[in-house]
Amino acid sequence: MTPRSSKNPPPFKHGVDGRLRREDFTKDRIDQLRALADVGGQEWLVTDEERDQSRAEMTKHLAKGAPVWIFAYGSLMWNPAMHVAVSKRAQIFGYHRSYCLNLVLGRGSLEKPGLMLGLDRGGSCIGVAHKIAGEHVQSELEILWMREMLGTTYFPKWLRADVAGKQQNVLTFIANREGQRYLGPKPLRYAAKRIAMSSGILGTNREYLYNTNRELEALGISDGPLHALEAEVRRIAKEPKAT
Repeated sequence: MTPRSSKNPPPFKHGVDGRLRREDFTKDRIDQLRALADVGGQEWLVTDEERDQSRAEMTKHLAKGAPVWIFAYGSLMWNPAMHVAVSKRAQIFGYHRSYCLNLVLGRGSLEKPGLMLGLDRGGSCIGVAHKIAGEHVQSELEILWMREMLGTTYFPKWLRADVAGKQQNVLTFIANREGQRYLGPKPLRYAAKRIAMSSGILGTNREYLYNTNRELEALGISDGPLHALEAEVRRIAKEPKAT
């Protein structure tokens, strides 16, 4: 399908600072995103029924009233937009954090596409595990699926994680290598240029990177691949790091 112009997209509701709010995740919001994607000729969306079926399949083994741990590695760390009982430092193995996804909605557009984080195969990843209390599991997972499973960009997966020194089953979302938006790993300068120049209805792509790095620093990670990426992004954007 040939992409169409997205210069006049339908209105979109979100937090005034670009952060997602729990109350923003509604059927109306999904319809808005579908309309935006349709304007851009995107073909990666799923139906409401497909999304609900995915959630039901992934949670059918859960005991009624049992809590659920969610592993977060990007904006879900610093902007969960869910009722979270507690958050702890966590590490998974077999996947690593990577800007490997094309970004044309949210903090990117067809005119200024950016890059989105995903968990890609190989290595390990330190992030945050959010605990959802049993009484909130159904409502919060519905919100989470609206956020992460709008389309075929990710697929949900249960993994074992080290959560504050204890082994725990966690639910997370892996980059779909067969999906339309998967780009694979990119050279630092290429990634930095796209992130530095990209923006959309939620704000700039670089703000997402900066917020993620601040959260990583709070977790004790202050010198990693994303910090090298930030340095190059700031150089291109002529934007000094705040002190």
